[in-house]
Amino acid sequence: MFFKKKQSKLTEAPLYYWEEKSYMLAIPKNEDEDILRDSLDRISAIEGVEVKDNYYNVEENVFYVKLTYEKEEYEIGYYHGGVSIPEYYLNKNFLFKEEEKEALLSAKKSITIFMAFNKNPKKSYHLQLKLACAIVPDLIGVMDESAEKMLPAKWVKLTADSHVLPNPESLFTVQAVTGEDKVWLHTHGLNRCGITELEILESDVQNYRNHYNLISTYAKYLIDKEDFNPRENSAYIGCLIDYTPVVVTCKSWTEGILEYKKLDLGGIKDREEGHNSNTSIIFLYQSEEDENNNVLSKVSVYDKLWGENPIFFMSNEETARMKELAMERFDYAKKAFENKENTILIKIGLPLEEEGKFEHIWFELLEIKGKKFKAKLTQEPYNVEDIHEGYEAWYTIENVTDWIIYTKEFAVNPDNIYLLEK
Repeated sequence: MFFKKKQSKLTEAPLYYWEEKSYMLAIPKNEDEDILRDSLDRISAIEGVEVKDNYYNVEENVFYVKLTYEKEEYEIGYYHGGVSIPEYYLNKNFLFKEEEKEALLSAKKSITIFMAFNKNPKKSYHLQLKLACAIVPDLIGVMDESAEKMLPAKWVKLTADSHVLPNPESLFTVQAVTGEDKVWLHTHGLNRCGITELEILESDVQNYRNHYNLISTYAKYLIDKEDFNPRENSAYIGCLIDYTPVVVTCKSWTEGILEYKKLDLGGIKDREEGHNSNTSIIFLYQSEEDENNNVLSKVSVYDKLWGENPIFFMSNEETARMKELAMERFDYAKKAFENKENTILIKIGLPLEEEGKFEHIWFELLEIKGKKFKAKLTQEPYNVEDIHEGYEAWYTIENVTDWIIYTKEFAVNPDNIYLLEK
């Protein structure tokens, strides 16, 4: 399972246009309306935006706008165009109602909005969502071409209106290409963030869910980590059931692919028309000695050790972002509590002995009185002594770091709370 780096003769292709910049197609409800009329005024009205310059390129038929957003400069372009949404973007997608799917699949026109991301990808992505809402006020959905997925209009509007940055997981997708017994996992959307796309080769049906969590956790880690080269450095992103650390790194596909003798999926032939630019294959370091000597292992080396509940870590930035969003939208949880058929779980940050450290653990909401609420601990803490499962106490919104509403039909969290809207 150990191997050494081999000399690569393959080369990465240049970035495609949707990788170099972020492309979104905002789809209007009324396709006959002159949507772009007064669009510049609507862009100028976005909080934090100041338009510096604008011009229309006749040859390209594109409007260009130079602006500042929260003291950073951006250049965006947008234009009228057609749209044909791939049906598989919406198949078995519970985020969309049937009438929304029908409207989107029948759509013929869109406004394409494109821009280069600045150093903070989440901030740039947030701005692009705000631009989509401003330019197309009667939005029925957004096709994120760079990440190859559909965004529901209600989610786009709710996220654009929030003062909290979007979930880093919304900036990319992890796709699974399946064969007879193998699965090829790969991302879309990271290149626009200035980050390599990620892949796991030779996954399988038994392990692809854990591999999916690994690649997703690593992608979120890279989005939150500035000035980090994943091909030269490692990241400690989780641990197995026996507390073996999961330490990941990656190599360009042109190097990493040579360590696989035969690939049914993700081989060189599968990369003739894509997945051949800035994308990297994930590998593991099994020990500090391996890391010091650059001895890599394939992800499959841990396939018998994942267990049912491996632990994947969350960055401090993401923990803080989730807490801020949970607090901003806590009124949704309070309103849902009025329906006694719902069960509300609230994650509370319990202080540890080390100053500034918390254990984030789930409680069930029992009672609300004004700005306080009573909750019951649903699990045994790992590092907090003297309290156990079933423990009850009163807390305030400042203690909340996340929450989940369990209805009869589904579960919702602060990020997808729009699903409760009729």
